[in-house]
Amino acid sequence: MRKILFLLSVFSASISMAQDLPSNPEPGKCYVRCTTPDVYVNETVTITLKPAYSVLKTVPATFKTVTESVEIKAAGKKLTVVPEKWGTETISYTSKQGGNTLSISPASFTTGSETIEIKPAYAQWELGAAAPDCSSGNPDDCRYWCYKGYPAEFTTVSTTLLSSPASVSKTPIGSKDASYTRRILLEPAKVIEEIIPAEYKNITKTVLDKDAYTVEETIPAVTKTVSKEVLKEKGGLTSWKEVECSLVEYQALPINWNLGSATLTTEAKSIIDNRLMPVLAQNPGVKVELASHTDIRGNAGSNQDLSERRAKAVADYLISKGVNSSLLVANGYGETKIKNRCKEGVTCTEREHAVNRRTEFRLINN
Repeated sequence: MRKILFLLSVFSASISMAQDLPSNPEPGKCYVRCTTPDVYVNETVTITLKPAYSVLKTVPATFKTVTESVEIKAAGKKLTVVPEKWGTETISYTSKQGGNTLSISPASFTTGSETIEIKPAYAQWELGAAAPDCSSGNPDDCRYWCYKGYPAEFTTVSTTLLSSPASVSKTPIGSKDASYTRRILLEPAKVIEEIIPAEYKNITKTVLDKDAYTVEETIPAVTKTVSKEVLKEKGGLTSWKEVECSLVEYQALPINWNLGSATLTTEAKSIIDNRLMPVLAQNPGVKVELASHTDIRGNAGSNQDLSERRAKAVADYLISKGVNSSLLVANGYGETKIKNRCKEGVTCTEREHAVNRRTEFRLINN
């Protein structure tokens, strides 16, 4: 009787859209409405968190000391009768050559940000609540579909921008001057000449060996790779598919969950592969509900959370196997749908409690 009611509910839910009804339906058969899902692909974009820049380092100027022999008295002559006359002159020279000192102004930065769409907006059909004036004993007969839209998702990444590059300025180092005095012959002897040899003196001075210079070091840019979803193929094409009537009712997925755990074991994955994956392969494009339940023992809130995590674990595993996420509805019911007498305050055996600790699936309308 429940199969017939489901078939009637499928037709009554879409009676206002006669063009969407199955063509040539057969009595006693069950149908579900399929909608092709949106197909997304992941793309990666690389953004610059901090640009490449240069760091300048200064190498100071180097100097060396040299010794030079200079003439301090020129050669002359001595006269026996009329002596020569002498004078003096001052000779200037550079005792230390000038150079430069360098001053570095480092690069400065400002902060910025870049907003990236990581998931585009999308919409999907969702099953609404039962109508309050439903005359049927089964509330699923009077439920309706809503096409609900979801906004795009964005993320904002902080970045660093180069405000001004590094620069260098020069400050001159002044040179130093010195002088020495030498005697010069003003008037030679006139009668008897006597040669007076020149006199010399060693002086030291500091000269520039190598002027100051800069060494440039390049700091590479800092980047980050962000993954985002991009719509590859738009879905939304609707069709009706005949399915086994038993599959529109809850079917057992006999997973033995570890106590308090929502992690799929190797055995649980094998059960999904052998029991559920063939059903999805034989009914492409059909949406499936994954329902998980607990027994009455324990805290109701904890039981609800555990059942939701277990249903989601099954959905995540199916997605990892290539099933489109838009075809999966993971629901946790906690202890709200007990199948036997084991309700609050009733003493039951472990076997009776185990009946309520279950994971199920069924095909539903898109």
